Amino acid sequence: MTTARDKLFIFDTTLRDGEQSPGASMSPQDKLRIAKQLEFLGVDVIEAGFAAASPGDFESICAISKVIRNSTVCSLARANPSDVRKAGEAIAAAPRRRIHTFIATSPLHMEKKLNMTPEQVISRAVEAICIAKEYTDDIEFSCEDASRSQPEFLYRIIEAAIREGATTINIPDTVGYAVPSEFGAFVRDLREHVYNSDQAVWSVHCHNDLGLAVANSLSGVIHGGARQIECSINGLGERAGNCALEEVVMAVKTRNDFFKLGVDINTRQLVPTSKLVSSVTGFPIQPNKAVVGSNAFSHASGIHQDGVIKHRETYEIMTAEDVGWTSNRMVLGKLSGRSAFRQRVRELGIPTKSEAEIDDAFARFKDLADRKVQIFDEDIQSLFDAKNIQPQEISFVSLKQESQTGKTPVAEVTYMDHGEQRVGRAEGNGPVDATFQAIESCAKSGAELLLFSINALTKGAEAQGEVTVRLSVGGRVVNGNGSDPDVLAASAKAYLDALNKLAKVEERKNPQFDHEPTP
Repeated sequence: MTTARDKLFIFDTTLRDGEQSPGASMSPQDKLRIAKQLEFLGVDVIEAGFAAASPGDFESICAISKVIRNSTVCSLARANPSDVRKAGEAIAAAPRRRIHTFIATSPLHMEKKLNMTPEQVISRAVEAICIAKEYTDDIEFSCEDASRSQPEFLYRIIEAAIREGATTINIPDTVGYAVPSEFGAFVRDLREHVYNSDQAVWSVHCHNDLGLAVANSLSGVIHGGARQIECSINGLGERAGNCALEEVVMAVKTRNDFFKLGVDINTRQLVPTSKLVSSVTGFPIQPNKAVVGSNAFSHASGIHQDGVIKHRETYEIMTAEDVGWTSNRMVLGKLSGRSAFRQRVRELGIPTKSEAEIDDAFARFKDLADRKVQIFDEDIQSLFDAKNIQPQEISFVSLKQESQTGKTPVAEVTYMDHGEQRVGRAEGNGPVDATFQAIESCAKSGAELLLFSINALTKGAEAQGEVTVRLSVGGRVVNGNGSDPDVLAASAKAYLDALNKLAKVEERKNPQFDHEPTP
C-alpha cells in the first residue's frame, strides 16, 4: 500500500458517467457485477450512480453499498437538498461512503442553464455540502465546466466549499475543451490562490472530446498537483467518453520514474475488467486500444518481431501479463480435467465463491469444448460472465436457417417471452436480416437497427463470435450483445438481449433529468 502523501487515488465513474453513453444503460445486476470487479481491481472510489436520477439508480447504489467493503462507494448529487439527501440515503450501508455534489460555475452555464447569479451558485454549493455532512464526512465538490470558468470566481466558491467541509475538490473539463499544458497550469493556479487548498484532496475529471482526456488528467496531476483522477473502464462515458482508467494507471506505473506516485491497482485485473464492462454494455473494444486492445501486445512488423524475440523490451514497455493478458493463449480442451480447469481459473484471477460455482462452470466448459476444439482464456472468462447474468424475460432457445446462393434466406427463431414460447419465421436480405425479421414477426417492437457488429472473442476459425446490436425505439437507445460459436445464433441472442433492455429502460427512466448531469 502506498502512503497518502505519494498516492494517486483512482476514482472510477464507469457506473455513473459511463452509463451516460448512449446505449450503455446497465441493469442493477450488471452494476453490482461491475462494482464487485472494480473492488477486486482495487479502485479507491466507486461512483455507483446518481441516486436521484431514478428508482433503479437508487436501488443499485443501495445494493452496491451493502456488498462493497474495501472501496469507497460514492453517489453523485446536484447541489440541491433533495439530491443530496437521496444520495446520503443510498450510500448509508457502505462502510466507506462519499457524496459527490456539483454545480455549474462557468458564466455560460450559470446564465443559460441555471439562470442563477454567482452569489446564488455559491450559496447553493454551501447548502449542499452542509446537508451532505449529515450523512458522511467524505464530501466531494465539483465545479461543473470548470475549464471554462473564471478563475476569480472559482477561488471564491472553492474556498467556501472547503471551509464548509468539502474534503475533495474536483476540477472537471466537462466538455473536453482543455489542452494539457493549459489544464495543468489552470489546476496549479487554483491551488495556489485558494488559501485553504491544503485542506482537501484535489481531483481532475476530463472528457475526451478532443482525444486529450488522459493527457489532460496526467497534466493535472504532474503540473497541477492533483492527487485523484476520475476515470472509467475503456474510457466509457458521455459523448466521446472519459479518461481511460487502464491508460492512466499503466502510464503512472510504467513511468514511475517521472510521476513518482503509487496506485493501489491490481493491474492483472485490467483486461478482465475491461472485457466485463465491454460484455455488459455491448461496446466492443477496438483492437488498437491502448493496454486492453487485442493488438496492444501484437507485433506484425518483421523488425519488431525480431527485436522482441531477441529482447522483449526492445518493443514492449510493459508486459502483457502485467495487465491481464496471458502469453499462453491455448491451454485447455475437451480432454482437460477439473483440476486443470480450476488452476487456470485461479491463474486468471477470476473471483469465485465456492467449489460449486467452479463445478458449474466446468460443466459448461465441457459443453463448449465439445463444440470448439481450442479453448482460450477469454472462453473461460465468458463462462463466468454468463453465469452472473441474471435470467432474462426474453431469452433465446433455438435457430433454424435456410440459406443458399440464389435463394432468399429464411430464418426460424424460437425464444421465450415472459414464460411463453414464441416462434417467428421470416425471409430477409441475408441470414442476419432474416434472423432479426423472424424475431420481429413476433416481437413487433418497431425498433430501428442502428448498429450491427461482429467480433471474435478468441482466435482461430472456431472462435466464439460476439455480436453487438444497437436498437432505437421512441428515442430510447440500447445495446444488446450475445456470444456463440455460431454467429447467427449470437446475432439472435444479441437482438433479444436488446429487446430485454428496451423493455426495462422505461422503468428506469426518470424524465425530470433532461440535461447532462456530468460534473
